Amino acid sequence: MAQDITPAELEKAYAHCARLIQAHDRDRFLASLFAPLAARRHLSALYAFNLEVARVREVVREPLPGEMRLQWWRDLIEGLGRGEVAGHPVASALMDTLTATTLSRPALLNLLEARTFDLYDDPMPTLNDLEGYAGETASVLIQLSAGLLLGAPQTGLATASGHAGVAVAVTGLMRALPIHAARGQCFLPLDLLNAYGGTREDVVGRKATAGVRETLTTLRRRVRHHLAAAQEALAGAPPEAMAAFLPLALVPGDLHDLERAGDPFAAVVGAPPLVRQWRLWRAARKARAGRPFFTLPDV
Repeated sequence: MAQDITPAELEKAYAHCARLIQAHDRDRFLASLFAPLAARRHLSALYAFNLEVARVREVVREPLPGEMRLQWWRDLIEGLGRGEVAGHPVASALMDTLTATTLSRPALLNLLEARTFDLYDDPMPTLNDLEGYAGETASVLIQLSAGLLLGAPQTGLATASGHAGVAVAVTGLMRALPIHAARGQCFLPLDLLNAYGGTREDVVGRKATAGVRETLTTLRRRVRHHLAAAQEALAGAPPEAMAAFLPLALVPGDLHDLERAGDPFAAVVGAPPLVRQWRLWRAARKARAGRPFFTLPDV
């Protein structure tokens, strides 16, 4: 379908993707600027697709319309889509990227399947389920990004991608706790909550109980574990792939901000955008030199 779009229209589609992630996924946008120009356009298409499906819950009131949106993407990726995609710049760019690169369609379909969880108010059952969700979303995104940077699927970076994605995703979910709780969503694992005397009702009721606080403390420790494992797995990884992993450099600072926050259901005031940009720039310089590009936090 993307082949029916003129080159000029395709350039506009990629430019739209870049603007979209710059506005709504700034960390990944800034990280992508350290990628070669040829790969950057495909990264923007992948990240814009991820943003589109991650935001489905924000734009629908009921699960059924959300299921229909996700199914539209499934049909498109599987080649079953109907209709013209020229009016959907993200779809146009993604279809072109799928044609021009080795981007894995099954991995994108798995990501869509994982995002179905977002449409409902079912609580996250266990820590294992949470890490599996992070693996099918953020970890897959990192591994696919590394493949785009290196020009081929990167099974050798699966371990690093797995740990990195869990660290990034779980940290992001803790930062977004106030938003999710207001929607009636509970991403804090029930097995941890219950072990500490907490409940789903504490979370969606935005009650900062001891159970909620202990669960968050345990999750921060778990993120540190994944950071350490990712750092070890990245030793000797190709420097050309590092732009896919650069958001890891922001996790230690985010964990520090979460640790200092008084109310877990209040918006976390983190580092200003320029500070985050500087942290990514510093991390990119270290990564190019083959050095560890983030410091493990004490949590």
